[in-house]
Formats: sequence, C-alpha cells, structure tokens
Amino acid sequence: MRAIPDSVDHRVGRRQSSSGERLRRLSIGLGLCWAIAFVVVAPVCRLQLFGDGALFSYAVAAQDVWAFHWHNISTRLAVFLLSLWPAETFVGLSGDPRAGIALYGLLFYGAPLAGLLATRLVDRSPGRTIFAFACASTSLLCPLVFGFPTEMWLAHALFWPTLAACCGLPRGVASLVAIFALMLALLLTHEGALVLSLAIVATLAPRGWRDHAFRRSAAAFLAALAIWVGVKIALPPGSYFAGVLERAALHFFDPDLLLAPVVVLLMTALAGYFGAYVALRACSASHAAALAVAMTSAALAAYWLLFDRWLHASERYYLRTAIVVLTPLLGMAAAFYAGRADDVRRPASPALRRLLGSLPANAECFGGALLIVTLIHVVETAKFVTVWSDYQAAIRALATGNAADPTLGDPRFVSSSRVDPGLNRLAWFSTTQYLGIVLADFAPTRLVVDPNNSYFWLSCATATANARANRVIPAATRELVRAYACQHRH
Repeated sequence: MRAIPDSVDHRVGRRQSSSGERLRRLSIGLGLCWAIAFVVVAPVCRLQLFGDGALFSYAVAAQDVWAFHWHNISTRLAVFLLSLWPAETFVGLSGDPRAGIALYGLLFYGAPLAGLLATRLVDRSPGRTIFAFACASTSLLCPLVFGFPTEMWLAHALFWPTLAACCGLPRGVASLVAIFALMLALLLTHEGALVLSLAIVATLAPRGWRDHAFRRSAAAFLAALAIWVGVKIALPPGSYFAGVLERAALHFFDPDLLLAPVVVLLMTALAGYFGAYVALRACSASHAAALAVAMTSAALAAYWLLFDRWLHASERYYLRTAIVVLTPLLGMAAAFYAGRADDVRRPASPALRRLLGSLPANAECFGGALLIVTLIHVVETAKFVTVWSDYQAAIRALATGNAADPTLGDPRFVSSSRVDPGLNRLAWFSTTQYLGIVLADFAPTRLVVDPNNSYFWLSCATATANARANRVIPAATRELVRAYACQHRH
C-alpha cells in the first residue's frame, strides 16, 4: 500500500489544529457572552423574583433570610454568604429594600461571570484548556436553569475555578489554602456539589497517589467534607422542612426529566444536525457543518413558528440535575486535554480516550452543534422572559387592585387563579404572595395567594416575630404575611 506523504499528514494536522482553535475561541466567546447576558438580563427582567426567588427576595427586604428559610439548608451556607447576606445587610444600612433585592439579583446572577474570571486567573493548563471548557459548560448548561434561583447555579460557577486550582496551582501553603477555601465554598452550595467535588478529585486520580496535585486536592476535599458534615449535624433543618427536603432528594435524579420539552427539543435538533452533517460529509460536500447548521436552524424556525406551544419555565428548577450530571463529564474532558498537553497519564478507559481524542478531528462538527444549542437557548430564554414580564404585570395588577376573594379566609386576599392561564404557566404556587408584595413596592392592597398552595414557607411564630420587629418594609404589609402564615401553619 502506498505511503501517505508527510506533507499530507502535516496539512491534515494543521487543518485540525486550526479547527480546534476556532472551536476553542467559539466556546470562550459564547461562554463569556452568556455570562455577561445573565448579569444584564436578570436584573432588568427581575428574574431574581421567579419561583423560589420571590420568597428569597422578600426575605432580603424583610431582613430575615436566615430565619425565613436558610436555617433549613445550612449546608448551602456559601450561597447565603455570597449573595443573600450582603443584600440583606445592604437593606439594613440603606433602608432601601428595592436596592437590596437588586443587589441580590446582581450577586447571584453574576456568579457565572465571576467564576469564569476566577478560572481564567488560576488556570495554568496549556492554552487555558480548563477555562475554555468552563466557558463551553456555561453556554451549554447554565441557560437550562437560568431564571430559577437554584443553588446549583453557584455550584457550577465554583466548580471550574476549583478544578483549575486543583490541577494547576504551584506547590505551597498559599495554594493549599486557596484550594481548601474553594473546595469548602463549592461543597457549601448544594448537596449536589458533593458529586462535583468528588469529580474533581477523581479527575486527578489517574495521576497516582504520588502526584502532589492529587494528594493536596484529596486532603482539601476531606477537610472540607468534615466541616460540611459538622454544619449538617449542628444546624439540622426544621421538622416541617425536613420531609420536603427528603422528597426533593428522592426525585433529584428523576428519569422523567429526559421527557422535558426543552430536552426533547435539544436532542431532536442535535440528532437532526448530526444526521445532516454525516450525510453531507458522505456526499463530499464542502462546509458540511455550516450547511448542516443552516438546515437545522431552518427546521427549528419552522417548528417555532408553526407548532411551538410550550414554555420552558418551571422545568428550569428541575433541570438543575443536568448540571450535577454533565458538569463533571465536561470537567473530566477538560482535565484529560490539560493532562495530555502536560504529558500526564490519560484516563484508563480506551473507549474514553478514543471519544475525547476525536474532538480535534471533528472540531468543526462540534462547533456547529454548539451553535445549534445556543440558538435553542436564545429563543427559549427570549420566550421565557417575555411571558415573565407579562405575568409580573398581571400579578402586580391583582396586588394593587380592589378585587378580593374572601373565601380564601381573609377579605384582604385575592386568588392568583384570576390570572390568564397562558400567563399562569409561570406561577410558583408557594411564593405568589411574596411576588405580589415586591411587585407592589411593598404596599399591596391585596395579598395574592394561590388557592392550590400546599407548602407554606413561614410558620406563624416566624412571621409574627418579623411583623413585630423593626424592619424597613411597612408594618401593614408584614401583617398580611403574618395573617396568611398563621392561617395555614402554626
């Protein structure tokens, strides 16, 4: 068989290198654009009020975040310290609850950008490989949950600088302290962060026990885990919330999430894209990836214009599971490429080596897939924030109007069922009353409540204590909250 000239091998390798560099730049560009968009879009659209965020925001304004809820989830202390506590403190100092809520939204939704900047700062891998993967992960995963205040949002932001620090910081006490602090902060974001932390240690395990980076990362993880266990034992959740937390944990990895409309749309679009790409390559078509992207985008446009009837809203909470499952896989891939460039032992699985090793040769194809996912995220985010704006207006109208539903137990209450069903798709039954208060500038004429609510955040004792305390929110408003809490939970 005739040998392939070295010049041909060189040209192929150069093309692969060029495609790989374009994919790297695309990943970084998209990740940074999304991180900046989160900081801009969330405060403007007041997404910190969506879902559980309405309760969190009201708690910031009422200066009682810990008593209202966070004492129940003490192992998520980092989220409290990094976003909620500074905002609550600002309310006390400034006397402005609106500014405090805005600060909370800025701190929370600015976490991905801060995480990427921190990753860029500590990443020592050749070509900033880990930073590039962090950007790709931000653009692929974060838009799935954007808008819902899940603590996994901060876990994802902290995972990447922690991984970069564990892999690349030089020897020394300062590096060890930094890694321990990052590992502890990561663990104290969400129980799912246990998976992320273990994944970081696991990515370094192939280097062997004698490797300094592996030993110090394992030591930092064990020390942080000991503190996590101590916090969990010392500050257990209240009896009312403990059962809720247990049920949520049991359904965290619910396989039904695979049937979520946005997941089905993403998988269908990607299957169509890869199918078109393979067919075009088989026909020796030039620019196969670009053509496949154009064909898939046209099909998506037709779907959105002719058939689309659903809204990616409440599923944003449940898809936090995707961050727990997929972030470690991307982290493992990042460590593989960083380790390969550093001539560190590769993962033991030959299949895994082949899969990861195929990325440079198919960089153009993967870049097209990244663009398809981005298109879907952009459109679904735009749909979400548009309907969310209309829903806020509807709730505000009820909270400041004169309509009432005395059958709810108080003539000052009004039912959220009065909202149009098309808008009520964004309702989060347990926090509607807090959303109405904030949207009414803390002076509602009616408390908007969901008649189907079955979970009540505040006990009568907690709401009464807040109503009697000296707070910047008007006493009449806090009395409405107290009346509702005492009606349902003693």
